[in-house]
Amino acid sequence: MSDLSISGTDDCQGTLHPKAIQGLELFNLGRYFEAHEALETAWRAESGSVRDLYRGILQVGVAYLHIINRNYPGALKVCQRGWKWLLPWPETCRGVAVGSLRQHLEIVMTSLQKLGPQRILEFDTALLKPVQYSKRETL
Repeated sequence: MSDLSISGTDDCQGTLHPKAIQGLELFNLGRYFEAHEALETAWRAESGSVRDLYRGILQVGVAYLHIINRNYPGALKVCQRGWKWLLPWPETCRGVAVGSLRQHLEIVMTSLQKLGPQRILEFDTALLKPVQYSKRETL
């Protein structure tokens, strides 16, 4: 496990793994389970700290899947886990708008907490935003 207190800024100069790109595309189509699988493959293939960035993004996808499935405890737990993995990264890394993703995740978490477990059916899924990234950052 990587040390979360150390940002992988040096790793941000690299390129996205092809499976990470596939995962981002699936995420942005709302295919969160498939996105998780692709991002996990990228995570396993990487050796540097960028693994934690991929882990953070895949956790957000899992949280979104829990929201769609109306699993409040799972959604909140995985949102918080994803937040932890995304927090150390700069605003942009390998073309991924990490800062924007963190902002969207914060809005999702706040909305979830306001609704609570009894009202998760009222969650506005329009808050589940795509990950912004630059496709030119490829291998």
